Amino acid sequence: MIEKVDVIIVGAGAAGLMCAIEAGKRGRKVIVLDHANKAGKKILMSGGGRCNFTNYSITPENYISHNKHFCKSALSRYTQWDFIELVKKHHIPFHEKTLGQLFCDHKSHDIVDMLLAECDMVNVDVRLNAKIDHVEKPNDHHFKISSNRGHFHCQSLVIASGGLSIPTMGASPFGYKIAEQFGIKVWPTRAGLVPFTLHNDDKDKLSILSGIAIDSIVSNDRQSFRENILFTHRGLSGPAALQMSSYWHPGEELIINMLPDIDLVEHLKIAQQQQSQKQLKSIISDLLPKRVAEIFLDANISETKLASIAHHEIEHIAAQIQAWSLKPNGTEGYRTAEVTLGGVDCDAISSKTMEATNIIGLYFIGEVLDVSGWLGGYNFQWAWSSGWAAGQVV
Repeated sequence: MIEKVDVIIVGAGAAGLMCAIEAGKRGRKVIVLDHANKAGKKILMSGGGRCNFTNYSITPENYISHNKHFCKSALSRYTQWDFIELVKKHHIPFHEKTLGQLFCDHKSHDIVDMLLAECDMVNVDVRLNAKIDHVEKPNDHHFKISSNRGHFHCQSLVIASGGLSIPTMGASPFGYKIAEQFGIKVWPTRAGLVPFTLHNDDKDKLSILSGIAIDSIVSNDRQSFRENILFTHRGLSGPAALQMSSYWHPGEELIINMLPDIDLVEHLKIAQQQQSQKQLKSIISDLLPKRVAEIFLDANISETKLASIAHHEIEHIAAQIQAWSLKPNGTEGYRTAEVTLGGVDCDAISSKTMEATNIIGLYFIGEVLDVSGWLGGYNFQWAWSSGWAAGQVV
């Protein structure tokens, strides 16, 4: 038996559920198919279980894409303020953490429950544990989908299947394969918002610092972020490192300033005049965690009194701490990545409707597209905005 519906959405994540809600409001008969056993699995685990669902400050500059203008239309028509209103409507308490990042006071489940409640109100049918075997388009007017949860004819097919990040949550290349099946270009993908791994020498040297977080500026020739870095057993994590991973390419160096608020050369010269008998490590340990000071100061100068340190040595010491040059070995990859860079080519998609320009009725929304946001609620906002945009027309 073949079920005839208006809209099939593949993916019961943030973008898919938002699209389903909006299409349902228009009286469309909508079925959402997802291979997972729960809806919104990535929402549930996001933000340490509290879901960083958007950000007070959303701009197109917070997104990476080969088509930098593509995200503007959807973000301007369904904004963070619109989603915040939906959260308030459902009486979900939330708070700002840092840098405009909004989190649930309680748990991520509140956001999933909200989305599913909205789906129920407009009779959206969410079917889980659904494995799609085949998609075809026999003519201009409908798609034919075969799955273990039924066979369907639909007028509009929406791909909201996400990217490749966190495969343990069921991430798959399904959306990219559908795009390629219909002749749509897919940009090469790689892990973004992901911790760095280090070469063995750096890893051995820095492993003693595991668990220490430091407010730092991490930069390369193209981008710069100031937030915490976190030393781990495997390498370097923390918000500033995760942000930079999306702008880093293998073989490149990162420059890290672990004391962004002071001029360390000037600070040490003043200390030399006022505390000349103090050891260098004592002065640096007042500014940085003691273990960090020990690792970054050369052993032959660490216990030297300030009075005995030449000016050219002070500049070298400052550079080690404020212009630390680090060449990562790589990243931890999709296993721990929060987002997938690359994906379905936005040049082949309408920025207003999310419909493929050459395939009537085929839509792509959310992370499957070549749009990747910064850390801090930006990727969820892209999901809400792109899902909403498609939901107006499917």
